[in-house]
Amino acid sequence: MTTKHKTFISYHHANDEQYKIAFQKIFADIHDIIIPWAIEIGDIAQNLKTEAIRQKIRDEYLSDSTVTVVLIGSQTWQRKHVDWEISSSIRATQKSSRSGLVGIFLPSYPFLSENKYNPHTIPPRLNDNVKCGFATLHKWSNNPVDVQAWIHAAFKRRDKINPDNSCQLFANNRTGSQWQ
Repeated sequence: MTTKHKTFISYHHANDEQYKIAFQKIFADIHDIIIPWAIEIGDIAQNLKTEAIRQKIRDEYLSDSTVTVVLIGSQTWQRKHVDWEISSSIRATQKSSRSGLVGIFLPSYPFLSENKYNPHTIPPRLNDNVKCGFATLHKWSNNPVDVQAWIHAAFKRRDKINPDNSCQLFANNRTGSQWQ
């Protein structure tokens, strides 16, 4: 096995909390392959200004993580906080280096066919980084060897491939069946 990585978990809190809990239990508690980190509901005051929330995410929650895992459910792409977490994690700052990036399709994700997904139903910034080779996508697995390999590969890619952080940050949560 390779080194454990401090892994930030980004997800849709209202829809996919049970999968975040399962991910932590399987890969941190049972198999001990990651050091999990996530923002919990209520951790950040909602009355803060947008830029203060973004800075808090980067400086307090992502500062020493090495890989960000995005748990992709049916509406994850709509969430502004997921977009901000991805953006912050792939940006190197004076306080921290960038994190690797992995997307994991949840069992609830609506695939078009067996292994075909609609790229307009995953977070746009994640899609951009899959296209440039910085991030990879995988179907949910309970296999710790597979998941650890995905995370470690993302860790190694973070300094070899430049991420794409060019799309405009979400101002609000989005609606609809897909982004354009």
